[in-house]
Amino acid sequence: MSQLNPTTLLHKKILIADDETDLLEMLCSVFFRAGYTDVLTASSGEETLKLWREEHPDLIILDVMMPRTDGFTVLKEIRRTSRVPVLMLTARGEAEDRFTGFENGADDYLIKPFLPKELLFRVQALLKRAYPEPERKVYLAASMVDLEKAEVWKDGECTGLTAKELQLFEKLYENAGRIVTTGTLCSAICGEFWQGYESTLSTHIRHLREKIEENPSKPVSLITVKGLGYRLFTEEDGK
Repeated sequence: MSQLNPTTLLHKKILIADDETDLLEMLCSVFFRAGYTDVLTASSGEETLKLWREEHPDLIILDVMMPRTDGFTVLKEIRRTSRVPVLMLTARGEAEDRFTGFENGADDYLIKPFLPKELLFRVQALLKRAYPEPERKVYLAASMVDLEKAEVWKDGECTGLTAKELQLFEKLYENAGRIVTTGTLCSAICGEFWQGYESTLSTHIRHLREKIEENPSKPVSLITVKGLGYRLFTEEDGK
């Protein structure tokens, strides 16, 4: 049984290039709220190329109309040596612009104005296609958790995980064998304003144990570390 690589698509480095400061700030906020942890910004073509060479982003969101060096020129330079996924943004809707972007190697195209949710969906699709993950199954003492399907198999029966339970389990699994503090877990599932969420976290932990443990009252996989937080043990970790 292979160990899941804890690196998720949310940890991929994203570079957003646009000369509209307000849009850059808004998009950064959108991605951070969605759970992405590494977002860079550039406001010109030259800065975009500099960050691309220095930071090696995993995906680039590239505005067409930027001062001096436009997005098409930047894309051509990137495509000389790299196949990093590039999503083009433009305020213009002419078909010719889209054709130019695709001919120069763009992976997707989005016309302003757009819904942030649509951008997130497109970015997620590009990342999944460019960086396919291995089978995401975690084997515990009494169960198997399929992270891709958000399912738990125990004693031949399948139980679904809620969105919060899945977020909670993924954070624990990223740190398998190590203590994950209560604050870190609360922050992972409800953002920066997590104070007062501790009792709700305890409820999520109890429900999760009911699904993954043979005896939830005597857990062997999801252990409480008194006064600190919780620790997850997989079959690979042992105890």
